[in-house]
Amino acid sequence: MDEAENKESVQHFLELIKKSRRGKFKIYIGMSAGVGKTYRMLMEAQALLRNGIDVKIGYIETHSRKETQALLEGLPCIPRRKLFYKGKELEEMDLNAIINLRPEVVVVDELAHTNVEGSKNEKRWQDVMDILNAGINVISAVNIQHLESINDEVERITGAAINERIPDKVLQMADEVVNIDLTADELIARLKEGKIYDLAKVPIALNNFFQSERILQLRELALKEVAHQLERKIDTELPKNVKLKSEIFLACISTNDEAARIIIRKTARLASYYRSKWYVLYVQKDSESADKINLAAQRHLINNMKNATQLGGEVLKVRSDNVAKTVWETAEKYEITTICMGKPHFKFYQVLLKTAVFTQLLNKMSKTDIDLVILS
Repeated sequence: MDEAENKESVQHFLELIKKSRRGKFKIYIGMSAGVGKTYRMLMEAQALLRNGIDVKIGYIETHSRKETQALLEGLPCIPRRKLFYKGKELEEMDLNAIINLRPEVVVVDELAHTNVEGSKNEKRWQDVMDILNAGINVISAVNIQHLESINDEVERITGAAINERIPDKVLQMADEVVNIDLTADELIARLKEGKIYDLAKVPIALNNFFQSERILQLRELALKEVAHQLERKIDTELPKNVKLKSEIFLACISTNDEAARIIIRKTARLASYYRSKWYVLYVQKDSESADKINLAAQRHLINNMKNATQLGGEVLKVRSDNVAKTVWETAEKYEITTICMGKPHFKFYQVLLKTAVFTQLLNKMSKTDIDLVILS
Protein backbone atom coordinates (compact mmCIF):
# COMPACT_ATOMS: atom_id res chain seq x y z
CA MET A 1 0.00 0.00 0.00
CA ASP A 2 1.52 3.35 -1.04
CA GLU A 3 1.41 6.52 1.07
CA ALA A 4 -1.67 7.97 -0.71
CA GLU A 5 -3.68 4.77 -0.25
CA ASN A 6 -2.66 4.58 3.41
CA LYS A 7 -3.73 8.21 3.97
CA GLU A 8 -7.10 7.52 2.35
CA SER A 9 -7.56 4.39 4.48
CA VAL A 10 -6.77 6.30 7.68
CA GLN A 11 -9.18 9.09 6.72
CA HIS A 12 -11.94 6.57 6.02
CA PHE A 13 -11.40 4.97 9.44
CA LEU A 14 -11.49 8.38 11.13
CA GLU A 15 -14.81 9.13 9.41
CA LEU A 16 -16.21 5.83 10.73
CA ILE A 17 -15.11 6.73 14.27
CA LYS A 18 -16.67 10.20 14.03
CA LYS A 19 -19.90 8.73 12.71
CA SER A 20 -20.13 6.26 15.59
CA ARG A 21 -19.60 9.07 18.11
CA ARG A 22 -22.16 11.36 16.51
CA GLY A 23 -25.40 11.97 18.40
CA LYS A 24 -28.73 10.62 17.17
CA PHE A 25 -31.01 13.10 15.42
CA LYS A 26 -34.82 13.11 15.51
CA ILE A 27 -36.96 15.65 13.67
CA TYR A 28 -40.65 16.35 14.08
CA ILE A 29 -42.03 17.78 10.85
CA GLY A 30 -45.42 19.31 10.14
CA MET A 31 -47.37 21.05 7.40
CA SER A 32 -47.62 24.36 9.31
CA ALA A 33 -47.42 26.13 12.63
CA GLY A 34 -49.93 24.88 15.20
CA VAL A 35 -50.01 21.16 14.33
CA GLY A 36 -48.35 20.27 17.64
CA LYS A 37 -44.64 19.70 16.92
CA THR A 38 -43.37 21.56 20.01
CA TYR A 39 -46.06 19.90 22.15
CA ARG A 40 -44.92 16.44 21.00
CA MET A 41 -41.25 17.25 21.59
CA LEU A 42 -42.00 18.31 25.17
CA MET A 43 -44.14 15.20 25.76
CA GLU A 44 -41.20 13.08 24.63
CA ALA A 45 -38.81 15.07 26.83
CA GLN A 46 -41.07 14.46 29.86
CA ALA A 47 -41.16 10.73 29.09
CA LEU A 48 -37.35 10.61 28.78
CA LEU A 49 -36.95 12.48 32.08
CA ARG A 50 -39.25 10.00 33.86
CA ASN A 51 -37.05 7.20 32.54
CA GLY A 52 -33.88 8.66 34.02
CA ILE A 53 -32.48 10.19 30.83
CA ASP A 54 -30.50 13.43 31.19
CA VAL A 55 -32.64 15.59 28.90
CA LYS A 56 -32.47 19.38 28.73
CA ILE A 57 -34.28 22.12 26.82
CA GLY A 58 -31.78 23.92 24.61
CA TYR A 59 -34.34 26.20 22.99
CA ILE A 60 -38.11 26.04 22.93
CA GLU A 61 -40.73 28.44 21.57
CA THR A 62 -44.18 27.91 23.09
CA HIS A 63 -45.75 31.01 21.46
CA SER A 64 -47.61 31.44 24.80
CA ARG A 65 -49.78 28.38 24.08
CA LYS A 66 -51.07 27.25 27.48
CA GLU A 67 -51.05 23.50 26.77
CA THR A 68 -47.47 23.67 25.47
CA GLN A 69 -46.31 25.96 28.27
CA ALA A 70 -47.63 23.51 30.88
CA LEU A 71 -45.42 20.71 29.51
CA LEU A 72 -42.27 22.73 30.32
CA GLU A 73 -42.85 22.24 34.04
CA GLY A 74 -40.10 20.14 35.60
CA LEU A 75 -37.89 20.11 32.49
CA PRO A 76 -34.41 21.56 33.04
CA CYS A 77 -33.84 24.49 30.65
CA ILE A 78 -30.43 25.78 29.58
CA PRO A 79 -30.55 29.60 29.93
CA ARG A 80 -30.55 31.47 26.64
CA ARG A 81 -27.67 33.67 25.60
CA LYS A 82 -28.55 37.38 25.80
CA LEU A 83 -27.05 39.84 23.33
CA PHE A 84 -27.69 43.30 21.98
CA TYR A 85 -28.35 43.88 18.30
CA LYS A 86 -29.29 47.26 16.81
CA GLY A 87 -30.13 48.62 20.26
CA LYS A 88 -32.38 45.73 21.28
CA GLU A 89 -31.76 42.92 23.76
CA LEU A 90 -32.31 39.57 22.02
CA GLU A 91 -32.05 35.96 23.14
CA GLU A 92 -30.47 33.05 21.28
CA MET A 93 -29.78 29.42 22.07
CA ASP A 94 -26.53 29.06 24.02
CA LEU A 95 -24.59 26.61 21.84
CA ASN A 96 -21.45 26.62 24.00
CA ALA A 97 -23.42 25.95 27.18
CA ILE A 98 -25.14 22.93 25.60
CA ILE A 99 -21.85 21.44 24.42
CA ASN A 100 -20.15 22.11 27.77
CA LEU A 101 -23.03 20.59 29.82
CA ARG A 102 -23.22 17.56 27.48
CA PRO A 103 -26.75 16.32 28.28
CA GLU A 104 -27.73 12.95 26.81
CA VAL A 105 -30.58 14.59 24.89
CA VAL A 106 -31.25 18.24 24.08
CA VAL A 107 -34.48 19.66 22.64
CA VAL A 108 -33.97 22.38 20.01
CA ASP A 109 -37.02 24.05 18.47
CA GLU A 110 -37.35 26.01 15.19
CA LEU A 111 -34.61 24.31 13.18
CA ALA A 112 -34.82 26.83 10.29
CA HIS A 113 -34.22 29.87 12.55
CA THR A 114 -31.65 32.46 11.45
CA ASN A 115 -29.27 33.39 14.26
CA VAL A 116 -28.54 36.99 15.22
CA GLU A 117 -25.60 38.49 13.37
CA GLY A 118 -22.35 37.76 15.20
CA SER A 119 -23.34 34.24 16.29
CA LYS A 120 -20.92 31.38 15.57
CA ASN A 121 -23.24 29.95 12.89
CA GLU A 122 -25.64 31.73 10.58
CA LYS A 123 -28.42 29.14 11.03
CA ARG A 124 -29.72 27.07 13.94
CA TRP A 125 -29.50 23.86 11.90
CA GLN A 126 -25.74 24.48 11.77
CA ASP A 127 -25.73 24.77 15.58
CA VAL A 128 -27.51 21.41 15.70
CA MET A 129 -24.80 19.85 13.51
CA ASP A 130 -22.19 21.05 16.04
CA ILE A 131 -24.21 19.55 18.91
CA LEU A 132 -24.57 16.21 17.10
CA ASN A 133 -20.85 16.14 16.30
CA ALA A 134 -20.19 16.61 20.01
CA GLY A 135 -22.00 13.30 20.60
CA ILE A 136 -25.21 14.81 22.00
CA ASN A 137 -28.60 13.49 20.84
CA VAL A 138 -30.98 16.12 19.45
CA ILE A 139 -34.76 16.32 19.10
CA SER A 140 -35.85 19.15 16.83
CA ALA A 141 -38.78 20.41 14.74
CA VAL A 142 -39.41 22.16 11.42
CA ASN A 143 -42.30 22.99 9.10
CA ILE A 144 -42.36 21.49 5.60
CA GLN A 145 -42.34 24.94 3.97
CA HIS A 146 -38.81 25.55 5.25
CA LEU A 147 -37.32 22.75 3.10
CA GLU A 148 -35.06 24.30 0.46
CA SER A 149 -35.90 22.18 -2.59
CA ILE A 150 -39.66 22.79 -2.37
CA ASN A 151 -39.39 26.48 -1.59
CA ASP A 152 -40.75 27.57 -4.99
CA GLU A 153 -43.67 25.16 -4.71
CA VAL A 154 -44.53 26.39 -1.22
CA GLU A 155 -44.41 30.03 -2.33
CA ARG A 156 -46.79 29.15 -5.17
CA ILE A 157 -49.19 27.45 -2.75
CA THR A 158 -49.12 30.06 0.02
CA GLY A 159 -48.45 33.21 -1.99
CA ALA A 160 -45.84 34.22 0.59
CA ALA A 161 -42.04 34.24 0.51
CA ILE A 162 -40.36 31.80 2.90
CA ASN A 163 -37.05 33.35 3.90
CA GLU A 164 -35.84 30.85 6.52
CA ARG A 165 -34.89 27.53 4.93
CA ILE A 166 -32.90 24.38 5.65
CA PRO A 167 -31.00 22.31 3.05
CA ASP A 168 -32.58 18.93 2.24
CA LYS A 169 -29.42 17.23 3.52
CA VAL A 170 -30.36 18.20 7.10
CA LEU A 171 -33.55 16.15 6.89
CA GLN A 172 -31.67 13.32 5.20
CA MET A 173 -29.15 13.21 8.07
CA ALA A 174 -31.92 12.58 10.61
CA ASP A 175 -32.06 9.11 12.15
CA GLU A 176 -35.81 9.49 12.58
CA VAL A 177 -38.38 11.82 10.98
CA VAL A 178 -41.87 11.96 12.50
CA ASN A 179 -44.76 13.69 10.75
CA ILE A 180 -47.26 15.45 13.03
CA ASP A 181 -50.38 15.20 10.92
CA LEU A 182 -53.75 16.90 11.26
CA THR A 183 -56.62 17.27 8.81
CA ALA A 184 -57.32 20.76 7.46
CA ASP A 185 -60.54 20.90 9.52
CA GLU A 186 -58.70 19.96 12.73
CA LEU A 187 -56.03 22.59 12.16
CA ILE A 188 -58.56 25.33 11.38
CA ALA A 189 -60.57 24.33 14.48
CA ARG A 190 -57.42 24.72 16.62
CA LEU A 191 -56.85 28.13 15.06
CA LYS A 192 -60.41 29.30 15.79
CA GLU A 193 -60.10 28.11 19.42
CA GLY A 194 -57.09 30.38 19.90
CA LYS A 195 -54.66 27.44 20.29
CA ILE A 196 -52.29 28.67 17.57
CA TYR A 197 -52.47 32.48 17.55
CA ASP A 198 -54.16 35.13 19.67
CA LEU A 199 -57.88 35.29 18.80
CA ALA A 200 -57.44 38.81 17.40
CA LYS A 201 -55.15 37.41 14.66
CA VAL A 202 -57.46 34.54 13.66
CA PRO A 203 -59.52 36.35 10.93
CA ILE A 204 -56.35 37.48 9.14
CA ALA A 205 -54.83 33.98 9.36
CA LEU A 206 -58.01 32.39 7.95
CA ASN A 207 -57.90 34.71 4.95
CA ASN A 208 -54.23 34.05 4.26
CA PHE A 209 -52.15 31.00 5.19
CA PHE A 210 -54.88 28.94 6.88
CA GLN A 211 -57.11 28.36 3.86
CA SER A 212 -58.31 24.78 3.51
CA GLU A 213 -56.94 24.23 -0.03
CA ARG A 214 -53.52 25.55 0.97
CA ILE A 215 -53.37 23.38 4.07
CA LEU A 216 -54.28 20.29 2.01
CA GLN A 217 -51.45 20.95 -0.45
CA LEU A 218 -48.92 21.51 2.34
CA ARG A 219 -50.17 18.38 4.09
CA GLU A 220 -49.55 16.38 0.92
CA LEU A 221 -45.99 17.73 0.70
CA ALA A 222 -45.30 16.77 4.32
CA LEU A 223 -46.69 13.25 3.93
CA LYS A 224 -44.67 12.68 0.74
CA GLU A 225 -41.47 13.93 2.34
CA VAL A 226 -41.76 11.63 5.36
CA ALA A 227 -42.53 8.71 3.03
CA HIS A 228 -39.32 9.47 1.11
CA GLN A 229 -37.34 9.58 4.34
CA LEU A 230 -38.69 6.13 5.22
CA GLU A 231 -37.68 4.84 1.79
CA ARG A 232 -34.14 6.15 2.35
CA LYS A 233 -33.98 4.37 5.70
CA ILE A 234 -35.14 1.11 4.14
CA ASP A 235 -32.59 1.56 1.38
CA THR A 236 -29.69 1.97 3.82
CA GLU A 237 -30.77 -1.08 5.81
CA LEU A 238 -31.09 -3.45 2.85
CA PRO A 239 -28.52 -6.27 2.71
CA LYS A 240 -25.41 -5.28 0.76
CA ASN A 241 -25.91 -8.10 -1.74
CA VAL A 242 -29.23 -6.65 -2.88
CA LYS A 243 -28.42 -4.53 -5.90
CA LEU A 244 -30.75 -1.72 -6.90
CA LYS A 245 -30.50 0.29 -10.10
CA SER A 246 -28.78 3.56 -9.27
CA GLU A 247 -30.29 6.69 -10.79
CA ILE A 248 -27.88 9.58 -11.45
CA PHE A 249 -29.21 12.97 -12.54
CA LEU A 250 -27.54 15.76 -14.50
CA ALA A 251 -29.01 19.27 -14.34
CA CYS A 252 -27.90 21.46 -17.25
CA ILE A 253 -27.93 25.19 -16.45
CA SER A 254 -27.04 28.44 -18.15
CA THR A 255 -26.52 32.03 -16.98
CA ASN A 256 -30.32 32.49 -16.98
CA ASP A 257 -30.74 33.01 -13.22
CA GLU A 258 -34.44 32.16 -12.79
CA ALA A 259 -34.37 29.12 -15.10
CA ALA A 260 -31.18 27.76 -13.50
CA ARG A 261 -32.59 28.16 -9.99
CA ILE A 262 -35.74 26.21 -10.90
CA ILE A 263 -33.83 23.48 -12.76
CA ILE A 264 -31.51 23.00 -9.78
CA ARG A 265 -34.37 22.73 -7.27
CA LYS A 266 -36.46 20.39 -9.42
CA THR A 267 -33.47 18.14 -10.12
CA ALA A 268 -32.63 18.12 -6.40
CA ARG A 269 -36.19 17.05 -5.71
CA LEU A 270 -36.01 14.22 -8.29
CA ALA A 271 -32.70 13.05 -6.82
CA SER A 272 -34.29 13.15 -3.36
CA TYR A 273 -37.19 10.97 -4.53
CA TYR A 274 -34.77 8.39 -5.96
CA ARG A 275 -32.21 8.74 -3.14
CA SER A 276 -29.58 9.26 -5.79
CA LYS A 277 -26.53 11.27 -6.72
CA TRP A 278 -26.85 14.30 -8.96
CA TYR A 279 -24.69 16.81 -10.77
CA VAL A 280 -25.10 20.33 -12.12
CA LEU A 281 -23.39 21.10 -15.43
CA TYR A 282 -22.61 24.61 -16.63
CA VAL A 283 -21.01 24.78 -20.08
CA GLN A 284 -19.19 28.08 -20.34
CA LYS A 285 -19.00 29.24 -23.94
CA ASP A 286 -16.32 31.67 -25.06
CA SER A 287 -18.95 34.43 -25.19
CA GLU A 288 -19.64 33.84 -21.47
CA SER A 289 -16.11 34.29 -20.14
CA ALA A 290 -15.72 36.48 -17.07
CA ASP A 291 -14.73 39.55 -19.10
CA LYS A 292 -17.71 39.24 -21.46
CA ILE A 293 -20.74 38.85 -19.17
CA ASN A 294 -21.95 41.42 -16.67
CA LEU A 295 -21.30 41.19 -12.93
CA ALA A 296 -24.97 40.54 -12.10
CA ALA A 297 -25.03 37.42 -14.33
CA GLN A 298 -21.77 36.21 -12.77
CA ARG A 299 -23.16 36.74 -9.27
CA HIS A 300 -26.39 34.89 -10.06
CA LEU A 301 -24.42 31.99 -11.56
CA ILE A 302 -22.18 31.73 -8.48
CA ASN A 303 -25.23 31.84 -6.16
CA ASN A 304 -26.97 29.09 -8.14
CA MET A 305 -23.88 26.89 -7.99
CA LYS A 306 -23.60 27.50 -4.24
CA ASN A 307 -27.28 26.62 -3.83
CA ALA A 308 -26.78 23.40 -5.82
CA THR A 309 -23.93 22.38 -3.51
CA GLN A 310 -26.05 23.09 -0.42
CA LEU A 311 -28.81 20.91 -1.86
CA GLY A 312 -26.36 18.02 -2.21
CA GLY A 313 -25.39 18.31 -5.88
CA GLU A 314 -21.89 18.30 -7.35
CA VAL A 315 -21.14 21.22 -9.67
CA LEU A 316 -19.31 20.65 -12.96
CA LYS A 317 -18.04 23.61 -14.99
CA VAL A 318 -16.72 22.91 -18.50
CA ARG A 319 -15.41 25.42 -21.04
CA SER A 320 -16.69 24.60 -24.51
CA ASP A 321 -18.56 26.19 -27.41
CA ASN A 322 -20.21 22.88 -28.25
CA VAL A 323 -22.89 22.58 -25.58
CA ALA A 324 -24.68 19.48 -26.88
CA LYS A 325 -21.47 17.48 -27.30
CA THR A 326 -20.27 18.47 -23.82
CA VAL A 327 -23.58 17.41 -22.28
CA TRP A 328 -23.32 13.98 -23.90
CA GLU A 329 -19.66 13.47 -22.97
CA THR A 330 -20.43 14.46 -19.37
CA ALA A 331 -23.39 12.06 -19.29
CA GLU A 332 -21.14 9.23 -20.46
CA LYS A 333 -18.31 10.08 -18.06
CA TYR A 334 -20.51 10.24 -14.97
CA GLU A 335 -22.87 7.39 -15.98
CA ILE A 336 -25.89 9.72 -15.97
CA THR A 337 -29.32 8.08 -16.23
CA THR A 338 -31.42 11.26 -16.54
CA ILE A 339 -30.52 14.62 -18.10
CA CYS A 340 -32.62 17.56 -16.86
CA MET A 341 -32.83 20.69 -18.98
CA GLY A 342 -34.93 23.82 -19.01
CA LYS A 343 -37.64 24.40 -21.59
CA PRO A 344 -35.80 26.16 -24.46
CA HIS A 345 -37.12 29.20 -26.29
CA PHE A 346 -38.52 28.24 -29.67
CA LYS A 347 -35.86 30.01 -31.73
CA PHE A 348 -33.11 28.49 -29.61
CA TYR A 349 -34.67 25.06 -30.09
CA GLN A 350 -34.68 25.52 -33.87
CA VAL A 351 -31.00 26.42 -33.83
CA LEU A 352 -30.19 23.30 -31.82
CA LEU A 353 -32.16 21.06 -34.16
CA LYS A 354 -30.17 22.35 -37.13
CA THR A 355 -26.87 21.31 -35.59
CA ALA A 356 -25.49 17.91 -36.44
CA VAL A 357 -24.14 17.47 -32.92
CA PHE A 358 -27.57 17.90 -31.31
CA THR A 359 -29.07 15.45 -33.79
CA GLN A 360 -26.26 13.06 -32.91
CA LEU A 361 -27.02 13.62 -29.21
CA LEU A 362 -30.67 12.65 -29.72
CA ASN A 363 -29.67 9.63 -31.80
CA LYS A 364 -27.24 8.47 -29.13
CA MET A 365 -29.82 8.90 -26.39
CA SER A 366 -32.38 6.91 -28.36
CA LYS A 367 -29.98 3.95 -28.30
CA THR A 368 -29.32 4.17 -24.55
CA ASP A 369 -31.30 4.10 -21.33
CA ILE A 370 -30.66 7.80 -20.65
CA ASP A 371 -33.84 9.83 -20.12
CA LEU A 372 -34.19 13.47 -21.12
CA VAL A 373 -36.46 15.56 -18.90
CA ILE A 374 -37.54 19.02 -20.06
CA LEU A 375 -38.43 21.10 -17.01
CA SER A 376 -40.82 24.03 -17.18
